[in-house]
Formats: sequence, C-alpha cells, structure tokens
Amino acid sequence: MNENLFASFIAPTILGLPAAVLIILFPPLLIPTSKYLINNRLITTQQWLIKLTSKQMMAMHNTKGRTWSLMLVSLIIFIATTNLLGLLPHSFTPTTQLSMNLAMAIPLWAGAVIMGFRSKIKNALAHFLPQGTPTPLIPMLVIIETISLLIQPMALAARLTANITAGHLLMHLIGSATLAMSTINLPSTLIIFTILILLTILEIAVALIQAYVFTLLVSLYLHDNT
Repeated sequence: MNENLFASFIAPTILGLPAAVLIILFPPLLIPTSKYLINNRLITTQQWLIKLTSKQMMAMHNTKGRTWSLMLVSLIIFIATTNLLGLLPHSFTPTTQLSMNLAMAIPLWAGAVIMGFRSKIKNALAHFLPQGTPTPLIPMLVIIETISLLIQPMALAARLTANITAGHLLMHLIGSATLAMSTINLPSTLIIFTILILLTILEIAVALIQAYVFTLLVSLYLHDNT
C-alpha cells in the first residue's frame, strides 16, 4: 500500500541503463509470420484484420495517400501491441510517456503537412483563411488557424497518453482496494474484484480503440494534405 502510485510509469533500467528501447523493440517480435504456402488460422485471422483495417483507413485516400498504407498499418499494430503488453503485471507501457507519443505524432504530422504544402500549396494555404471572411477578422483567423494546425500533434499525443495513463491508474487503485479489503470484508472484496475484471476487459478495448483512433487521426491529417 505504500507503493508510489506512479511507480509503474517510471522508465525501467537494467544495470543503470534505460531499457525503454528494448521494450519498444519487443512487440514486433510477437507478430507471427508464416513461411508456408498455406497459413494457419492465426496467420489467416491476422491478415484478415490487417486487410480490413487498411481498407477502412485507405478508402478515402487518393493514390498518393495510399503510399502511406504500410506505415499506418505498422503504426496501429505497434501501438495496439504495446498497449496490450502494458496491461500485463509488472510491465511498462511506453505509450504512457508523452515524449514517446510526441516522437510518433510530430514526424507523421509534419510529413503530412509538408506533403500538402509541396503538392497542393493553394489548398493548404486556403485552410488558414476560410472563404468569405470579413476583412477585419483576417489577421485573427490566420493566427487561430495557425495555432490549431500547430497544436494537432500535441493533442494527438496527449490524447493517447491521457487515456492509457488514466486506465492504468484506475486499475492500480481498484487493485490496491481489493487487496486491502481482502482481510476486512470478503463480500466487498468479491464485488471490487468483479469491478476490476470488468475494468480490465474495458482497458483491453481501450488499448485497441486508442491505437485505431491515433492512426485514424494521422490518416485524416494525411487526407487533408493530399
């Protein structure tokens, strides 16, 4: 009970060296691959899910936007597996670190914006000033639209960080309450434990949904600039 509530969010170290890089590289090793002509059920289901997800995200894109399909599919798989592994006991979730989420969001957002300025500069500049804007409001609207554009990657990263961190904190608090009540009141312990199980199921869904939402928003930024 004396454990620090935020201890699970501290980046782990091995012999004084940061182990976050090894943890980040670990999820791709869990993705099964097949060397055979006929795949098993696991590989077939995995390929079906990847095709379904990529089809939904790429349906609105033109030919230039679809060149990002491999990157976006890899992104959603990485975030989903990282979030799910973070639900295991005594594990570390890299997506609870705002710095890592910014490291994913900023380059993808910047690449989409730069592509928009290179290929469709008139349409890109038109976003800063809506048609029919009164002349006195033009400077203010340009400033507002510029701020809203620059804040997109920060909002993208903060959304993922907040959702994953909040779920982990809630699970930690309810788990601590279950352990404390186990020696006091057994019926109350069973009720709290049931709530913990339901919350865990909800967090599994949140881990997958947040991976999809993060990738979908990057896809929308790409769509606006291609």
